Amino acid sequence: MANNQSIDPRTERLRTLRAETQLGGGADKIAAHHAKGRLTARERIELLLDKGSFREIDAFVTNRPAAGPQPARPTLTDGVVTGWGTIDGRLVYVYSQDFTVMGGSLGQAHAAKIVKVQDMALKNGAPIIGINDSGGARIQEGMLSLVGYADIFLRNTMASGVVPQLSAIMGPCAGGAVYSPALTDFIFMVKNTSHMFVTGPDVVRAVTHEDVSFEELGGALVHNTESGVAHVAAESEGDCLFLMRMLLGYLPSNNMEEPPFVPSKDDPLRTDAVLDSIVPDNPNKPYDMKAIIHSVVDDGRLFEIHEHFATNIIVGFARLGGHSIGIVANQPQVLAGVLDIKASEKAARFVRFCDCFNIPIITFEDVPGFMPGVSQEHGGIIRAGAKLLYAYCEATVPKINVITRKAYGGAYCVMSPRATRGDLVLAWPSAELAVMGPDGAVNIIYKREIAAASDPAARKAELVQQYKDDFANPYVAAAYGHIDDIIEPSETRPRLINALEMLQNKRDTNPPKKHGNIPL
Repeated sequence: MANNQSIDPRTERLRTLRAETQLGGGADKIAAHHAKGRLTARERIELLLDKGSFREIDAFVTNRPAAGPQPARPTLTDGVVTGWGTIDGRLVYVYSQDFTVMGGSLGQAHAAKIVKVQDMALKNGAPIIGINDSGGARIQEGMLSLVGYADIFLRNTMASGVVPQLSAIMGPCAGGAVYSPALTDFIFMVKNTSHMFVTGPDVVRAVTHEDVSFEELGGALVHNTESGVAHVAAESEGDCLFLMRMLLGYLPSNNMEEPPFVPSKDDPLRTDAVLDSIVPDNPNKPYDMKAIIHSVVDDGRLFEIHEHFATNIIVGFARLGGHSIGIVANQPQVLAGVLDIKASEKAARFVRFCDCFNIPIITFEDVPGFMPGVSQEHGGIIRAGAKLLYAYCEATVPKINVITRKAYGGAYCVMSPRATRGDLVLAWPSAELAVMGPDGAVNIIYKREIAAASDPAARKAELVQQYKDDFANPYVAAAYGHIDDIIEPSETRPRLINALEMLQNKRDTNPPKKHGNIPL
């Protein structure tokens, strides 16, 4: 029998308005958006969150009165979709700018919606994810748009180190809008469709007379390889959202929680004989540090951060015995693993993030020193190196160091030695710890003796070997207790897992202070 009961007009109006909010700027604008290879704000949220978990708030918020021509009727959602949901069953807050509604431009109401979910995330101790796709400040609302940005920036700053903040750039992000993502922990960009810049190509052309495209000025590859502004470059929007889900799997929901433990079927006692011969006999010959990392961590999985930026150092997340860890490692395949300005700053920021969120730090060290040169000195290599030193010294999470080969000079001091509160320092038999490499040291110490020798080359070779025997090996440092143990490379994985379990109740504190003054 048919149900002829009529729908309450109030309910009918609610359903109508809800349907309007789902359409964003309308079917024609959605089609145009799809034609550019981009998903809508709601489609992005659906891909990001667990199926059916999204709960929207402020869907009925409308734009505020503004100067200039007004829309025929108030625009629902005001160009941003906000709410919460879950990722792998864990609460997250999200906002997703809707380019189909007034170009996703930020006005007073738009900003207020973002601020509301930021406040909720901070109050409830859950990560917040921002999906940016906006034409920038809504000019018609004047300075109120700028005030809205400032409100958001304040919340970004207050939430820093309290809850993880992730940003996805999935379209334009220009002018003042860039500073919200820049204040968050990780920025994801999509190749060919994401653009970030303070001033666009037209302004650059007018002021500096440089002719540059959107992609060349602020595309995903530029910010992932040159500027270091972005941390991950994705092939597509779907890939980007999947990678964001993966990253959150390594992170706690807030700074008061431990990172999630994920049981692994990878044997915690597994050894790998390949590691025993991976470091070449020739100290000047490179090898791939990533091969060591993949061999040691659970299932060989490393979620690399800044993969394409400052590639002479590696940072990223992995698991050991199910425990989430942060990895910092010199890469001998690139610039011999030397520390330069970009590498120092990249590693320093990563170390500080891990310390914020209780993630133990494993350091794989093979560093010949700091990059020499006028450009490095004038660019502030002293300040950059001090940032990394500060970050390691300040960190109170478990810190374990594995020295695989070179640990020379000042670079040794900034890579988490015992003296800067490193908890455990392990060395492979191939490790060399010294003020500088044997060849350079001998040239300085025995310069006159070598010159006076009947066979300078032979005498130098003898002195180099003597220096190696006396200084450039792990046994001297171990004799002084600066290395806790010398291990066979093949047993690195079980030794690290054992160390993590030993350190799981570590307690360390810093002196009471408002905050330190890191050399920025």
